[in-house]
Amino acid sequence: MQNLILASTSTVHGQSYLEYLKPTLESFFSEVEELLFIPYARPGGISHDAYTAHAQQFFKSMDIAVRGIHSFSDPKAAIAGAQGIFTGGGNTFVLVKALHDLGLMAALREQLFTGTPYLGTSAGSNICGVNMQTTNDMPIAYPPSFKTLGMIPCNINPHYLDPVAGSTHMGETRQTRINEFHSQVNIPVIGLREGSWLEVRGKEILLRGAHTARLFRQGQDPLELETNTQITSYF
Repeated sequence: MQNLILASTSTVHGQSYLEYLKPTLESFFSEVEELLFIPYARPGGISHDAYTAHAQQFFKSMDIAVRGIHSFSDPKAAIAGAQGIFTGGGNTFVLVKALHDLGLMAALREQLFTGTPYLGTSAGSNICGVNMQTTNDMPIAYPPSFKTLGMIPCNINPHYLDPVAGSTHMGETRQTRINEFHSQVNIPVIGLREGSWLEVRGKEILLRGAHTARLFRQGQDPLELETNTQITSYF
């Protein structure tokens, strides 16, 4: 029974860390007193402690304590006993390598299927897809597998960007990259714009937030998904 918030980003322009999600998170984590934070993605290469402190500062305003998984002697037990879990963004390759190397991918998947509330942002959302192959990140680490949690029947492309009208940029667009993915793999991909998120309750997936999202399926034209709609039937 999945109970997930999968956000494109932690921070939108003009607001502080997780501010745009705060009303949603106050309800989502209403029964959580201590949150288990997974800082392995290390945005900008910061330390696990520094990243955890960043999350602690935000959740303090909601009277929720935060403890980093790296501070536990038994991280599998920490996952099994968690009231709620938050995996922050950063580099998906680094995150996935750490979860595989520590043997935590299966433990995390098992816990999330019990209904433990889970928040992912960016890389933390990427890992809830079938695999991590639609990340935007540089491959600075080499995970033993690209397979991730498979909590939803698709992949996510966080921070999805539309082509800029009038731009002279001749490089690949985000849509081009996803089309390249679909030349090799038949897994749907949701291009999730910043400020939007997926709300997953069991098998039901709802698009939330300020923007539409773009759904890519192999051999089909992209489909624009309206916010606040149930999108499970597209998979």
